Amino acid sequence: MKVRLAESAGFCYGVERAVNAVYDEVEKKSGKIYTYGPIVHNDIVVNELASKGVEVIENLDELQTMSDKGELHDTTVIIRAHGVGKNVTDLLNSEKCGARVVDATCPFVKKIHDTVKKHHRNGEKIIVTGTATHPEVVGILGQIGADATVIENVPDAENVKLDENTEYCLVSQTTFNVQKFKDIVAILKKKSYHVNVVDTICNATQLRQKEARELSRECDAVIVIGGRHSSNASKLYDICSKECSMTYFIESLQDFTEKKLDSSVRCVGITAGASTPKTIIQEVLSYVRDEF
Repeated sequence: MKVRLAESAGFCYGVERAVNAVYDEVEKKSGKIYTYGPIVHNDIVVNELASKGVEVIENLDELQTMSDKGELHDTTVIIRAHGVGKNVTDLLNSEKCGARVVDATCPFVKKIHDTVKKHHRNGEKIIVTGTATHPEVVGILGQIGADATVIENVPDAENVKLDENTEYCLVSQTTFNVQKFKDIVAILKKKSYHVNVVDTICNATQLRQKEARELSRECDAVIVIGGRHSSNASKLYDICSKECSMTYFIESLQDFTEKKLDSSVRCVGITAGASTPKTIIQEVLSYVRDEF
């Protein structure tokens, strides 16, 4: 049986940069280390860091409470790859908080922050394509401190009511589905709204999705490896499952060992989300090659 691994599977630049930032702080042994939110959406990575003493501050309320109690003085707080809103950075950088802050926000996300602030200053209202509750989107919206429109899918775009006399700037969550983004833009333009489109889906996401689509069309079965809460891995699964009926979504090898591939399978494709460590990918790859 043939096994094919997507070339872009695994950590993207932003994730690798963020994870390395945490390990660098661990190596320094300079006191208590926290990340604001899970550094990436992968439980295996987060649990590994926890075993080294890295704790997670889950939300703004917890951060505020710890700051009020003086628990963050002489600690290090690392901002996750997804980025955060201005209210979080203001609190972290306050004298009262007293923490040393390491900003591991993905540079591509930072660029979106700069874009929405610029266009908002110019009087444009902001539209974001993405999941409203996703931390990256929350962080983007948190840059402007004002209401914005979030469009999660095509039906949202079809139903949205915008002001025909207002200028809008549309950006996207970096891991948004590329085809859905194009469809949403087409719908808004058809409605003749004044929308300045800035495509902020990162190149790694676009390449990963393109490879996943091609792989799933050419293979009899596909394995998508990624965290259960990973947006980009979920989108890979959606893409692959539409092209290949035998598509599996797993977080680690343990999730797959009890599954049996049909005897008719001649080619298995493997891809992985941007938060999936190489070690996990290699374990799955070796298992499939050895066992089937």
